[in-house]
Amino acid sequence: MAAAAAAAAVGGSQSSQAELPAPGLALDKAATAAHLKAALSRPDNRAGAEELQALLERVLSAERPLAAAADGEEAAAAGGGGGPGAAEEEALEWCKCLLAGGGGYDEFCAAVRAYDPAALCGLVWTANFVAYRCRTCGISPCMSLCAECFHQGDHTGHDFNMFRSQAGGACDCGDSNVMRESGFCKRHQIKSSSNIPCVPKDLLMMSEFVLPRFIFCLIQYLREGYNEPAADVPSEKDLNKVLQLLEPQISFLEDLTKMGGAMRSVLTQVLTNQQNYKDLTSGLGENACAKKSHEKYLIALKSSGLTYPEDKLVYGIQEPSAGTSTLAVQGFAGATGTLGQLDSSDEEDQDGSQGLGKRKRVKLSSNTKDQSIMDVLKHKSFLEELLFWTIKYEFPQKMVTFLLNMLPDQEYKVAFTKTFVQHYAFIMKTLKKSHESDTMSNRIVHISVQLFSNEELARQVTEECQLLDIMVTVLLYMMESCLIKSELQDEENSLHVVVNCGEALLKNNTYWPLVSDFINILSHQSVAKRFLEDHGLLVTWMNFVSFFQGMNLNKRELNEHVEFESQTYYAAFAAELEACAQPMWGLLSHCKVRETQEYTRNVVRYCLEALQDWFDAINFVDEPAPNQVTFHLPLHRYYAMFLSKAVKCQELDLDSVLPDQEMLMKLMIHPLQIQASLAEIHSNMWVRNGLQIKGQAMTYVQSHFCNSMIDPDIYLLQVCASRLDPDYFISSVFERFKVVDLLTMASQHQNTVLDAEHERSMLEGALTFLVILLSLRLHLGMSDDEILRAEMVAQLCMNDRTHSSLLDLIPENPNPKSGIIPGSYSFESVLSAVADFKAPVFEPGGSMQQGMYTPKAEVWDQEFDPVMVILRTVYRRDVQSAMDRYTAFLKQSGKFPGNPWPPYKKRTPLHPSYKGLMRLLHCKTLHIVLFTLLYKILMDHQNLSEHVLCMVLYLIELGLENSAEEESDEEASVCGPERCHDSWFPGSNLVSNMRHFINYVRVRVPETAPEVKRDSPASTSSDSLGSLQSSRRPKVLQRENSGTAQVFSLVAERRKKFQEIINRSSSEANQVVRPKTSNKWSAPGSAPQLTTAILEIKESILSLLIKLHHKLSGKQNSYYPAWLDDIEILIQPEIPKYSHGDGITAVERILLKAALQSRMNKRIIEEICRKVTPPVPPKKVTAAEKKTLDKEERRQKARERQQKLLAEFASRQKSFMETAMDVDSPENDIPMEITAAEPQISEAVYDCVICGQSGPSSEDRPTGLVVLLQASSVLGQCRDNIEPKKLPITEEEQIYPWDTCAAVHDVRLSLLQRYFKDSSCLLAVSIGWEGGVYVQTCGHTLHIDCHKSYMESLRNDQVLQGFSVDKGEFTCPLCRQFANSVLPCYPGSNVENNLWQRPSNKNIQDLIKEVEELQGRPGAFPVSISSETNLSKEMESVMKDIKNTTQKKYRDYSKTPGSPDNDFLFMYSVARTNLELELIHRGGNLCSGGASTAGKRSCLNQLFHVLALHMRLYSIDSEYNPWRKLTQLVEEVNSQLGNEEQQPEVPILYHDVTSLLLIQILMMPQPLRKDHFTCIVKVLFTLLYTQALVALSVKCSEEDRSAWKHTGALKKNTCDAEKSHEVLLSFVISELSKGKLYHEEGTQECAMVSPIAWSSESMEKYLQDFCLPFLRITSLLQHHLFGEDLPSCQEEEEFSVLSSCLGLLPTFYQTEHPFISASCLDWPVPAFDIISQWCFEINGFTERHAEQGKALLIQESRWKLPHLLQLPENYNTIFQYYHRKTCSVCTKVPKDPAVCLVCGTFVCLKGLCCKQQSYCECVLHSQNCGAGTGIFLLINASVIIIIRGHRFCLWGSVYLDAHGEEDRDLRRGKPLYICKERYKVLEQQWISHTFDHINKRWGPHYNGL
Repeated sequence: MAAAAAAAAVGGSQSSQAELPAPGLALDKAATAAHLKAALSRPDNRAGAEELQALLERVLSAERPLAAAADGEEAAAAGGGGGPGAAEEEALEWCKCLLAGGGGYDEFCAAVRAYDPAALCGLVWTANFVAYRCRTCGISPCMSLCAECFHQGDHTGHDFNMFRSQAGGACDCGDSNVMRESGFCKRHQIKSSSNIPCVPKDLLMMSEFVLPRFIFCLIQYLREGYNEPAADVPSEKDLNKVLQLLEPQISFLEDLTKMGGAMRSVLTQVLTNQQNYKDLTSGLGENACAKKSHEKYLIALKSSGLTYPEDKLVYGIQEPSAGTSTLAVQGFAGATGTLGQLDSSDEEDQDGSQGLGKRKRVKLSSNTKDQSIMDVLKHKSFLEELLFWTIKYEFPQKMVTFLLNMLPDQEYKVAFTKTFVQHYAFIMKTLKKSHESDTMSNRIVHISVQLFSNEELARQVTEECQLLDIMVTVLLYMMESCLIKSELQDEENSLHVVVNCGEALLKNNTYWPLVSDFINILSHQSVAKRFLEDHGLLVTWMNFVSFFQGMNLNKRELNEHVEFESQTYYAAFAAELEACAQPMWGLLSHCKVRETQEYTRNVVRYCLEALQDWFDAINFVDEPAPNQVTFHLPLHRYYAMFLSKAVKCQELDLDSVLPDQEMLMKLMIHPLQIQASLAEIHSNMWVRNGLQIKGQAMTYVQSHFCNSMIDPDIYLLQVCASRLDPDYFISSVFERFKVVDLLTMASQHQNTVLDAEHERSMLEGALTFLVILLSLRLHLGMSDDEILRAEMVAQLCMNDRTHSSLLDLIPENPNPKSGIIPGSYSFESVLSAVADFKAPVFEPGGSMQQGMYTPKAEVWDQEFDPVMVILRTVYRRDVQSAMDRYTAFLKQSGKFPGNPWPPYKKRTPLHPSYKGLMRLLHCKTLHIVLFTLLYKILMDHQNLSEHVLCMVLYLIELGLENSAEEESDEEASVCGPERCHDSWFPGSNLVSNMRHFINYVRVRVPETAPEVKRDSPASTSSDSLGSLQSSRRPKVLQRENSGTAQVFSLVAERRKKFQEIINRSSSEANQVVRPKTSNKWSAPGSAPQLTTAILEIKESILSLLIKLHHKLSGKQNSYYPAWLDDIEILIQPEIPKYSHGDGITAVERILLKAALQSRMNKRIIEEICRKVTPPVPPKKVTAAEKKTLDKEERRQKARERQQKLLAEFASRQKSFMETAMDVDSPENDIPMEITAAEPQISEAVYDCVICGQSGPSSEDRPTGLVVLLQASSVLGQCRDNIEPKKLPITEEEQIYPWDTCAAVHDVRLSLLQRYFKDSSCLLAVSIGWEGGVYVQTCGHTLHIDCHKSYMESLRNDQVLQGFSVDKGEFTCPLCRQFANSVLPCYPGSNVENNLWQRPSNKNIQDLIKEVEELQGRPGAFPVSISSETNLSKEMESVMKDIKNTTQKKYRDYSKTPGSPDNDFLFMYSVARTNLELELIHRGGNLCSGGASTAGKRSCLNQLFHVLALHMRLYSIDSEYNPWRKLTQLVEEVNSQLGNEEQQPEVPILYHDVTSLLLIQILMMPQPLRKDHFTCIVKVLFTLLYTQALVALSVKCSEEDRSAWKHTGALKKNTCDAEKSHEVLLSFVISELSKGKLYHEEGTQECAMVSPIAWSSESMEKYLQDFCLPFLRITSLLQHHLFGEDLPSCQEEEEFSVLSSCLGLLPTFYQTEHPFISASCLDWPVPAFDIISQWCFEINGFTERHAEQGKALLIQESRWKLPHLLQLPENYNTIFQYYHRKTCSVCTKVPKDPAVCLVCGTFVCLKGLCCKQQSYCECVLHSQNCGAGTGIFLLINASVIIIIRGHRFCLWGSVYLDAHGEEDRDLRRGKPLYICKERYKVLEQQWISHTFDHINKRWGPHYNGL
């Protein structure tokens, strides 16, 4: 009826058709549907079709009010409250009915599904879904599989990983375009469609009629719901409202797609049919609604800056929204449209800078093609308009899922891809405007990755829809909106525009969906080829790249520190990597073979054009602007990478793609500027720019960026160096690095461009750069495998690495389709060749180690390459770390003892194209520099370091290695060194220049320099002046005020070079170079005057080297040519490829090489060595030597000393820690230092760790032990089987807690409380199995008053500690172990102890009386409680602490709350808990074979005193004292049964003997006498033994019983009948037979009887096992109270050893015949009498409750050690089950599921659904399950988290991958396997309660976990 009513409401606006007999139809939808279906099935179905149309018109327009409701308030006011929803339901119901054609909808679905040819999976998922990717099976890098398909396919041994989807995706199983068929799962392997029958026509007939209307209705709806957002208010709210109302409709469509292939093909027809669309949506005709709807659609189009072609509009000009006339005039109105509504500020900006980049823009926009791409949309089908609205509404998840669910239909896939491409520009505009660009980006990529990963499809769309044009244009337009003027070089006149990295577009990576699509399609060969062939596209693309050229310019701050550190560099680096580098790598991967040469030529050509344009735009002439640097030169890098590829793979001739010299000079400037700036940044010259500049320098070389940034830069410089004049290049380098002024022979100089403190590091930087430039072969001839190996070696040398960090650090090609894939075959094989795997080690108290790879010895020996290390280090400290490790290796292997220098390594041969690079080593400029530096080092000038020398020698050695083969004529022509006065060096070959002597040099020095003084007129060396004059003849550089003598300068040299790029005449080449840059002249008078001085040098490089050798070795004449002894060396030189050693060995090696290269050199070396003249007068030498220890070295030495001290201190501390807190060492079995004190001292002495005084503990100033009290439920987790329970991993497996120790004890107590008197029950058992208080100490003591002031100081300490002082927590002041209380030490003396321990000869009867008397005396305590001493106060407060440690529910078991019996029970149970736990720490028994005592310093002695003191406050009424029942026969038996109404006491045989022991001992005055202790134990043993016999008799069968009864009775009268178990057993049986205990068996019999036949031996074994737990606890107690050692023994003799140790065994007992437990019995009263008395109590009870009586007799006392749950081998089993498991509380799948490893409970971490009274579920569970300790495995992170009380910590993971690494948060998704050792460590820490001590990183959880 609702439908009818709704129809009537809207009736007015409808055509007459709607007035059908509505009510009748509505009543029976099914009938109507069936009728219509029949009508339509007739051959002439026009009538039926009309009828159906009418019906649909009516039903579906019933939805109309809904739109109104969404539209605004007025509809709501009209009272559309519940109506719309109802109408909506109704409409959907109708549709379902009509589709099913009268049948049931579910049956219809099933029928359609039967025709599904499911060849593709196509499952669509959204973000956060867990999917798999297998690189072995994938063809496209984006391939992904759902978990089900993955597990059903066979991927063993493949390279796969699990990942959490970021943007959503779809399963590719069955799609052979994306993955190999071998990886398909079982469901999708069967491809043949033959077995799928044809779809019967009538099944889907109705769908074909109904669905077009339904989809049109949806579209109308979207049209009406959309309102253009107001300029300032984001309209997401309204849009979401509309979408929520549409939810059911879209879900309905989504369900249709899931019906399989048959239904999808119908939907495809509907969505793509153009006729349908035209008929329904044209907005013509009389239907007012449709008209209105069409108008809204046109408005929406218009407001999006799009035009509808049919509107008679000139494109884009009539655009009401944007009104920037200038731009329109410029001819790209469209561009404004693109930007949507620019806000006004933006417009002014555009106006103000019309000139800016006009050239570029006009070039862009004159292209009419672009215009149509950007601004025209015409929709021809439902699919197209649906996509339009999907974009308008910013990609709602449901719509996206629907559109993607359709993709398995091939026809749809093509249509949809074309539609998507058609809307591409519109998507970009919407994305830019969106406020939720992140979500939207993810949704866009979710769609596009499905479309563009398929090569076939991408190719088709590229050909038919101009995909590449569209993408490039759209990207270009997108970036156009955020361009600013570039300030690089020429700020005023620059025409270059760059992107502004501060804009949201770049900052938020808004562009990434578009860029990632572009990268995706470029990975297809066919598409990339089209791109590389299309010149127009290449030009546009280079244009795009040039927007990034020079972005994020840094200007060096010279005065103030920069106020605001901009973080734009993140955006800049990301943009260059994603938008420029990744597409570049994509293109490069298709230029691998010769046939592709043409492509490279194209790219290089347009790249150079773009670079030329760029140089023009920034007005670049020859010098870079000072103090600015940009790290972004993508054009340079494109050029470099394509050059490299051309030479490496395509065999192109390098020179054919190189530009002229002038262009090369320009090209090298900016990359060189970056290298120099790196050195400046590391020299702290940019410190005023803030930290971010360091960040940039680091990012530039970081592993993800280096091969797209620094590597191409260096390569480009290498190319330039190999083609330009070497002198020019070298001088440029030194000038860029600003160290030209330093290169003077004078001892003082002035540097006009650099502060003195930076000179040294800049010089090091320049030399290091040259070494890298000359040594690096990454692009100059190394093969891919060699590169990979070099990279890996460099990373491993810096530090041992985990597998994953190595994968991350090796720069692989960012494009996924290129060679080295992470984890590829070559990676693994290289890794195994260069590194050894170090399995993870476990230190019991330490951090979890990961599996590491460490370099093999031969790698250190032959492959360690410091140059590569320097290139790849992000932090400078890593270089040091590599050198330290290298040094350590040499020391260890005995190859070199001292401090080695970085080794010299022979390089791989250069590719012939780059041979020119080596000319750098043979140019005079470099030789002059080397000579000067050697001289300066020898003369100890300032600012030189060992590093400089090292690099100088390295360069010399490189030069010798790469010299021209032989110098033949040179030797003849040189007639001695005298000849060439006039120039520095005669030729350019290093080999001959090395021996060339230089006599005099003229230098410019400040007047203050020592050289000037020395040159006093007296010693005129004017004669030599003439000869020198020529070498310093001023040539160029005529500056205005260069009135002072002109100095020949490198700059001038280079300027001239620029003007005439020609080779200089040789005479010029001889000039030594003395630079002074222009700014020196700008401030005359500022510096001291320079004067010219002449230095006498008389050295050659060779002679300098030899003197250096002397200097380094510290000996005169230390160098002796090796070949003089062994001429063989020259004939067969065995110069290793790789040499270790320090400076001395390096000098020797160089001299040897020099001698080898020329006979002349050899002769000169020998000559120099013969002149044994000291180089400088000896006096000077000593001074010089003293000076050698200049500041630097002194500092270095101080540093070393400090290191040594620190190391020593650390090792001391470590050894102290080991002894102090021994977490696992068996050495301290002594309970405390107390007993260790010497006997002659009467009182125990304690040291206070705070005030340092020692003394006894006294009543007014008590001393206490530092203790940690914690509640523990570990004992309660013991079970009676050895195998630990398994963690459930299927629904069937469940863990039930009722077989745990805690559960059994609970049941027993509640059973006793049902039938017996409460106060008596509370003495019959122990509690504390759950929530017992465990006390542990580190063994350190302190005065309690000291402790109080310590706590005060902690309270006032503002530092946040990891603990809460208010809760009394602190760390031990000495060993820093965590603690929370202080246990007072009882003032006692040791001598007394010895008296107490003497055995007395009293007989047992007397002792029993004494015990009884002592127990009866209240407060018989040396310290009277009444007098309030400090000690007693402290004892009370610690008792309070102990109580508060655990929760109330674990303390109160009595029926009457707060009864004293309750406290009594709690106190002796604390003792019990601690004894039981210690037993567990010892491995559950006391044999020596058990685990160590865990080295715990025990505090049981002190604890006993405190407990005893409090227990004696509650004296037991002597009437009820169990001691009486144990030791006396009661005469009047009947009186007990007299008072029936009152509950009886617990029969003595139901008592827990161990509890009785503790009660008896704690009731005695302390300290206890040994013989009293033994007496109590003997008495209790008789009771225990009787209990064992009773339990045995209940366990065995009726026949066994009667047999035993009989045999025992015969022996009753023998002499030792009381010590024979057979006699006693028979007596017990006969006594108990009097009651009903053995009756009532009938049904129960089978259950109780154990199948074994009892032999005498098995009975003995049973009795011993029954008694052992008691004996163990008793022995431990004796050990603590009396300090006696525990004996060690074999497991089988444990009983006898313990019983003799406890004094149960008579001393004269012989050990020959088998041991009988009964011989330990020592009955205080005749055995048969007391037994019958005990049995009488039982019989009285079993009269009424035989069943319970029997259950209480059988106690399970043999608990096995507690264990955590057993985990499965493979983590995936846990993950797959739990990550989808629903929470039991809220039935949702939790966001952070966790599982308790103690009991297997599934909990939500931080889940608000399960919160109770502000406690989240994990915290709550940790209190219930572990009394405050919880161990949880976080399912989604594979990590274990520990909750301890109010703190928590991340413990680490027990699952590691194949490389021994954790995978926290499952980021890598590799398969993980259990690491048993780690799990053991975890379990050990749990059992030994050491979480607090071992794990360091604790934080408060505020109950929020």
